[in-house]
Amino acid sequence: MIINSPTADKENLLGSIWMIAAMAFFAIEDALIKVVSGAMPIAQILILFGAGGALVFAFMARLNKEPLFISDVLSPPMRIRVVFEIAGRLFYVLAISLIPLSAATVILQATPLVVVAGAALLFGETVGWRRWTAIIIGLVGVVIIIQPGTESFSVLSILAIIGMFGFAGRDLASRAAPLSLSTSVLGFYGFVAIIVAGAMFSIWERATFMRPDPQSWLYLLAAVLAGVAAYSFLMKAMRTGDVSSVTPFRYTRLLFGIALGVVLFGEQLNLAMLVGSTLVVASGLFILWRGKSGSVPAPTPQD
Repeated sequence: MIINSPTADKENLLGSIWMIAAMAFFAIEDALIKVVSGAMPIAQILILFGAGGALVFAFMARLNKEPLFISDVLSPPMRIRVVFEIAGRLFYVLAISLIPLSAATVILQATPLVVVAGAALLFGETVGWRRWTAIIIGLVGVVIIIQPGTESFSVLSILAIIGMFGFAGRDLASRAAPLSLSTSVLGFYGFVAIIVAGAMFSIWERATFMRPDPQSWLYLLAAVLAGVAAYSFLMKAMRTGDVSSVTPFRYTRLLFGIALGVVLFGEQLNLAMLVGSTLVVASGLFILWRGKSGSVPAPTPQD
């Protein structure tokens, strides 16, 4: 039997706090973007948000004397990562602007399930029948949430599902990204991908860009700062304590997202969402527990 030392317990506690803080700020970022989506085109939001985050991470890289333009940036995993980042960000922003924030947040929590399945199929990681069963149950939970074939079904929920698969692909590509790329560099190119997503969507949206009013600028600035803080806290969490002890606290984002949806936007929770979210979270936690008790740890996705 392995007994954790007091130092390890302290690091796990600190890592868990960082993770909870990261999830809180990610939820705040989502809420702020949802608010701004009612005042300006989605493409413009993506471009301005991406530019703000890219500038912040470029400044952080400069402070740490980390070069932004090195050969590893063009490696195949990074190219794949950018493609999935564009898809994930674009469709998830569309989702949170068009469907309840609580519903989009719950669907996003299936990302770790897809990452585990992808790690098994692409990287040959060992995933036994118990974890495969948990993955299937979690995905069934997503189906229960969107309720296809019923009057409550909204085709717009598919946007959140596509966004979720985009983030899962981004996380899998991140596992294969060169170790020479720091958090600041990865963050910079992640936000550059958001700019590209906005530029691409502007061609389809064909909406006239507008001059944001002071309130919209304030919300956008707050969203950028929340996103950068969340990403930085997430990296601190994943580098403090045991991954298997810290990762389960990713699911606190669901609590923050639902709370903000109910309080700020007056959203209603129904039985299907409660049952579906319970299946998704329970499946994810079971997979993490199996990864901790088994010989091969479960993948630890970034947000």
